Parts: sequence; structure tokens; C-alpha cells
Amino acid sequence: MAALWNLGNSISQQSVLVTASIQYLSMIPLRTTYKQGYSTVANVQALAGFLKGAPHRKHPGVTALKTVHLPEELQKGALSIVHGAALRDLTEQARRLSNFLWSRKRPVDEEKLRERALAMEKALWEQEMESRADTDSHLAEMHIRKKVLSALKKTTYHWTPLRYDDELCVVYLAARLAAGYAAVRRALNEIKKRDPTFSPFSLLDFGSGLGTVVWAARTTWGDSLKESVCVDSSKAMNTLAERLLRGGSDKEDPLIKQVYFRQFLPVSPKVQFDLVTSAFGLSELPSKQERTETVLTLWRKTHSYLVLVENGTKEGHQILMEARDTVLKGEEKATDRRRPLVFAPCAHQLPCPKLAQQPQVPCNYPQPFCPLPLPENREHEVERFSYLVMTRQEPEVENAGPEWARLTGPVLRRPRHVHCQLCCADGELRRVVVTPSRHGRDVYRCARNSDYGDRLPIMKPEVETIAE
Repeated sequence: MAALWNLGNSISQQSVLVTASIQYLSMIPLRTTYKQGYSTVANVQALAGFLKGAPHRKHPGVTALKTVHLPEELQKGALSIVHGAALRDLTEQARRLSNFLWSRKRPVDEEKLRERALAMEKALWEQEMESRADTDSHLAEMHIRKKVLSALKKTTYHWTPLRYDDELCVVYLAARLAAGYAAVRRALNEIKKRDPTFSPFSLLDFGSGLGTVVWAARTTWGDSLKESVCVDSSKAMNTLAERLLRGGSDKEDPLIKQVYFRQFLPVSPKVQFDLVTSAFGLSELPSKQERTETVLTLWRKTHSYLVLVENGTKEGHQILMEARDTVLKGEEKATDRRRPLVFAPCAHQLPCPKLAQQPQVPCNYPQPFCPLPLPENREHEVERFSYLVMTRQEPEVENAGPEWARLTGPVLRRPRHVHCQLCCADGELRRVVVTPSRHGRDVYRCARNSDYGDRLPIMKPEVETIAE
């Protein structure tokens, strides 16, 4: 009994000491410091209200679409054109064209090619001098130039422009209509979801091809568009796009009104469009200088949003990051002085962290879609694409509590935790394990209901209190 009494007395004394220590520490002034980290139990309350009344499966960061279907009128018109053309081996030709476009690279810049040639020539000269000190310089020079030219021919990508005639346009329709529509529809849906007040009145589409942007914009915003200008250098492609607007016929009235086709961009720098787009068009330009000039022209024409879409390859991603840098650097004599901002997919205005990765992995996103019901086509396919949305508008202050990060990989759902690959607002790539205990029930349930390409609310850097 005495031992038990002594143990109880000891515990009671320790409790008194702990209580006294807490009271003492509460009187000490605290110094606030900032430590980089993400949402824990201490600051979960700051996330209250970010759902804005929406269920977790439809939280504000959900921008990815389910399986995308072509509009019924567009699909009927496309099938009418395909069956009317009656091309031999159309499915095989479409497959080859798709593979060719996916593997297509940018033209090599003359400056970089010259630098490579000079470096190779210098290395060969050094080898020649070491092996043959008494060699004839003129003969050696001729020999080295032949070697350099031979090596460049073997290692340099030989880019050639695509010339679309009537037959190739139909093959392109069979190969890329549904996939291109799905990618553009996903990019435009991000604007619709995050900026519900935006309703474009005018559209400029560069490299318009089959006119899929016009159809995707109509699906996204209904009949708000009153003027659409489609620019494509191929006359045959413009003719086919116009036939699609007429349901595959040459005589019917267009299903979408006020759509104009041009082979060149409008000249006047003062005319702006609410929405300016280019889907798979920048990769068809013959040089970096022409891409830069085109992007600057498109940005001058932009009143609200500029949307660029390319293949989800390294080349496509690099083309878009090149365009991003061009717009952010701006022009000295710009007529519209509003500051350019990256709207999507980046969660920041900093350099893309994926460009610094070794090996480099492109920033791309998957979009399921239903292809045209042609022989040997599967019922469902996935288009992997890269995109960039720039804006002149100040984005809505939607992160008074959380910041939003982009999911850049598949979401791995496990019991009581979720693995997420995120591109964060500080310009860093992170792998975050989201749990209800650390990040709170709302963020955890949002993570479980999010998909590759969605945005996820993650707390700003934590505030940690440290006693002085």
C-alpha cells in the first residue's frame, strides 16, 4: 500500500509540474518564423470554405473531362465525307499519318546547326593534327568538311512541310478529328470551370485545320460566339472545314454561323479577339524565328485568353515553353499594356521545373475520347497532349486559404492515403502523400476524387511558432 501511495503521489507531483510549465511557457512572447511545408492538422481550418458548397467529387479543382464524344452533327458530317471519298486503305493511311505527326520534330535552327558543325570541325582538326603533323592543310580541310557534312546528314532531323491536298485532308480527318477535338475541348473547359463569367464574343484560330476549335468552343460556351476567324495556309483544309460546318454537304446552310476562313493572319494590330487559339499549328512552322513572330502576333490579337495546344511529346512541350517565355518577356512597344499571366496548366509564373529534369519528361495530360466509328478503330482511345493558357486578366483571388497545385501524374489511391505528383505554386515538383490526419478530411477526399490534370488545394507554407 505504501508503494502504491508513493507512486500516486509522484504522478500527482509530475502533473502539477507539467501544468506549471505550460502556464509559464504561455507567458513567454513567441517569435513567428516561416518554414516551407504543406497542410497539417495545425492549419487545416484555413481550408474551410474552399469547396464553395460543391461536393468533393466536383471540387473547384476538377477540370479534367470524362470520355469526350464528337458533336453529333460533326460526326455525321465527317462520316459522310469519309464514305464519299472512298479512299483505299484509309485506316492504314490514318494510322501512318498519326504516327508521323506524333514523332514529328521541330526544324533544326540554322544557328544551332552551324554551332554543331564548327564544334565537329574543330574536334576533327585536332585529331588530324595529332595523327598527321605533316599533312597537306588543303587536303585535310576538304577531308574534314566531307566528314562533317556526312555526320550532319546522318544525325540531323530532316524537316519538310506537309502539303495537304484533298486526299490527305480526308486522311487527316480520319486520323485526327476526334483526338484534336478532345484535346481542345479539355483546354477550353479549364477556362470555363475557373472563369465562369468569361463568355467569348470573338475567336481567332491559327492553324485551324478542320475547324475543331470552333466546334469545341461552341460546345463549351454555346452560342455566345458571334464571330470566328479560322486561319490556315491550306486552301484544301479550309474547304474541308467549311464542308464539315455544312454537315458534310456543299449546299446546306452552315450549322455554326459567322465563321470566316482565311489563309493569312489579319494585318491590323488594333483588332483583338476575346479568345485566340492555335492547336497543333506552331509545330508546323519552319523556324524558331517564325514561331516567335507568330506567337507575338497571336498575343497582340488576344484580349482575354490565348490557348495553345500541341502533341504531348518533348517537342510539343518545348514548343509551348518557348511560346510561354516569348509572351512573358513581352514587347517594348506593345499596344496592350496589361501584364501577361500563365493561367494553366502551370500553378506559378516561374520556369517549368520539368525542363530541368534529367531525363526530361514532357508535361502532358491524357484525355479519353471516342474516335470516329470507322473499321478497325477502337471504341475508346486516349489523346495525350500538352497545352498552355495565357491571360491578360487578373485571375480570381481563389487562394485566400489554400494554394492550388497541378496533378502531373496518375493519382495512386491507397487505404487511408493518396499518392499525388504535384507541380506546386513555388515552381517545384513534389510527391505528396495526402492523409486525412495530416491534410484534413476535405483535402483528402478531394485528392481521392481527383484525376491526372486536375488541381488540388494544398496549404501555403506553414507558419511555425518558435519560442525565443
